[in-house]
Amino acid sequence: MPSTTVTTAPAPPGLFAPRLRAMTVGSVALISLLAFEALAVGTAMPTVARSLDGLALYGIAFGGPFATGVLAMVVSGIWCDARGPRGPMWHGVAWFVVGLLIAGTAPVMSALVVGRVVQGFGSGLLSVALYVIVGHAYPQELHRRIFAAFAAAWVVPSLVGPAVAGLIVQYLGWRWVFLAVPAVAVPAVLLIHPGLRSLARSAATSPPAGAAARIGWACGAAVSAALLHIGGQQRGATALVLVGFAVIGLLVCAPRLLPAGFLRAARGLATVVGLRGLASAAFVGAEVVIPLMLSRERGLSPTAAGLVLTVGALAWSAGSWLQGRIPVPASRASLPRAGLSCITVGTATVALAVRPELPVAVAVVGWAIAGLGMGLLYPSLSVLTLELSAPGEQGRNSSSLQLSDSLFAATVLALTGAVLAAGSAPGPASYTTTLVVTAGLALLGALLAGRVVVGGGARPTG
Repeated sequence: MPSTTVTTAPAPPGLFAPRLRAMTVGSVALISLLAFEALAVGTAMPTVARSLDGLALYGIAFGGPFATGVLAMVVSGIWCDARGPRGPMWHGVAWFVVGLLIAGTAPVMSALVVGRVVQGFGSGLLSVALYVIVGHAYPQELHRRIFAAFAAAWVVPSLVGPAVAGLIVQYLGWRWVFLAVPAVAVPAVLLIHPGLRSLARSAATSPPAGAAARIGWACGAAVSAALLHIGGQQRGATALVLVGFAVIGLLVCAPRLLPAGFLRAARGLATVVGLRGLASAAFVGAEVVIPLMLSRERGLSPTAAGLVLTVGALAWSAGSWLQGRIPVPASRASLPRAGLSCITVGTATVALAVRPELPVAVAVVGWAIAGLGMGLLYPSLSVLTLELSAPGEQGRNSSSLQLSDSLFAATVLALTGAVLAAGSAPGPASYTTTLVVTAGLALLGALLAGRVVVGGGARPTG
C-alpha cells in the first residue's frame, strides 16, 4: 500500500525571522526615538528657554513642529501611495536628523524653533511611512504583533524618557537632548534599508487625484493646529480667541483629510479613524488632569502622582502584548469595543478619586484599567486600517488614522486647559468635569465600535 504524506502549511515567520529581524529592530528603534524626542523636549525646554532667552517663542517651539507634523503626515500618505514608502522613509530620517542638529547647535531661540519645525516635518513623514512598511513587508498574521511592538516602543520612553532627559540636561547640557538622537537614528534606518530595497515599487508614478487639494487642506489644518497648541498655553481672552479660531479651522479643514463619512461614523474605515481620535482624546484629556488632581486634592507629591501615570503606561504595554497573543477574535469589533469599554470604566473610576473619602488606590486601579484598554485598542485599530485599505490607499489611510489621533488630542488638551483655567484655581468641580467628559468620549467610542464592521463583520478565514 503506497504511503501517504500529509503536508501542513508552514508556520508564519516571527517578527525576528531572518528576513524580518533587521526591519523589526530598525522600525521599533525609530518609533522609540520619535517617542523619546517628543517627551524629552518637554523636560528640556524650560532650560532651553532660559539659556537662549527665548520665553517669547516658547509656545511656537511646541506648536511649530506639531503643525509641520500634521502637514507631513498628509504628504507622506500621498507619497507612499504614489511611489511606495522608501522615499518618505529616507526623507523623514533626513529631515528629522537635520532638524535635531539645527536645534542642538542653535545660538538663539529662533534658530531652535526652525530646527524644531524641520524635525516635526521629518517625524510626520516617518510615522506614516513606518505604518505603510508594515503593510508591505509583514504578512497579515504578524500585523497585530508588530503594532504591539510599536505601542511598546512608545510606552517605554514614556516611563524613562523624562528622567533620562533630566539627567542629560543636568550633567551634559540641554543640547545633547537633541544631538544624541541622530547617533541612533541613522543606524536604525540603515537596518531597515535592505528590507526597503526588497519592497516592490508602486506602479503609480504621479500623485493620486486630488492630492494638491488635500495638501492645501493640510496646510489649513496645520495652521489651525499650531494656533490650538499655542492658545492652549495662554490664559484669558487670548486663549479663547486663539482656541476659537483654531477649532473653527479644524472643523473646516480636518474632515477633508479624513475618510468620507467620518463625521457620521460611517461603517468601516471612517469609524476606525474616528475611534482612534476619541480614544486619544479621552486618554490624553484624563492624563493631563490626574497629576494635578492627585497633587492638589489628595496631597500626593509630584513623584507619587507621576507614578500613577507610570502604572497606566505599564498597563498599556501589557494590553498591547496581550492583544498580540490572544486568538484572533471572530469579529473585528471585539478588541476596539473591549478597549474603549476599559477606557470608559477606567477614567470614570479615576473621577471617583476626587472624593476625599475614597482611597487613592481607586485612581491607581482606574488608570491601570484605562491603560489596559489603550493597549488593547491602539494596535487593533492600526491592523484594521491596513485590512480595510487597498494597496494604493495604505498611505492615505494611515495618515488619516494618525491625524485623527493628533488633532483630537490637541483639541481636548486645549479645551481642558481652558476648563482648568476658568476659575481662580482648579478645584474638584473642574477635575470631575474633565474626567466625566473624557469618560463620555470613550463611552461614545464603545457604542460606535460595532460600526468598524462592514457587512457580516466576521474576519476572513481563507
